[in-house]
Amino acid sequence: MKNNGGIKRAVELLKESMEGIPTVKKGDYLYFIHPLTDGVPFIEPSILEAVTEAFKELLPEGVERIVTVEAMGIPMATSLSLQTGIPFTIVRKRSYGLEGERKVVQVTGYSRSNLYINGLEKGMRVVIVDDVLSTGGTLKAVVTTLKDMGVDILRVLMVFNKMKDLEAFSEELGVEIIPLLNVFVEGEKLIY
Repeated sequence: MKNNGGIKRAVELLKESMEGIPTVKKGDYLYFIHPLTDGVPFIEPSILEAVTEAFKELLPEGVERIVTVEAMGIPMATSLSLQTGIPFTIVRKRSYGLEGERKVVQVTGYSRSNLYINGLEKGMRVVIVDDVLSTGGTLKAVVTTLKDMGVDILRVLMVFNKMKDLEAFSEELGVEIIPLLNVFVEGEKLIY
């Protein structure tokens, strides 16, 4: 890891940004509404810049491609790509039917759908960048598919982590997961 001043700044700004954010219940699931996870009400350039700087410090050597999942990982992947010159691939919600396209069955705590991977090849060294890790369903499906494709996942960078036992989940997936801010739910309250 490089200088960690960007990480500290990002964490401070993320904590400040959590003050007074709205939450909604979807079934038994408490969902927080944050600009970086939902684009609502808007994304401040300063917080996106801070997250990008932190992610730059956390990038391992030899990354050939940034990978993100549609939709809210796209702002972070775009900014990180512009700052590093590393191209990025978006795991999409629609099939294009291109040669080599891989289907990912995504099951989260509140939905089930398909995702599609294009443009990645066996042996590529990637880092996954996304907004929030909640149940792990999406990340597990993407990581499993990428590994089946022979893609080398060097690290996963998340803005927020809501998962209590992240270390065990990381070990299960066989990939290092680094969140900038842990956000836990206690009753109707967010703890960070």
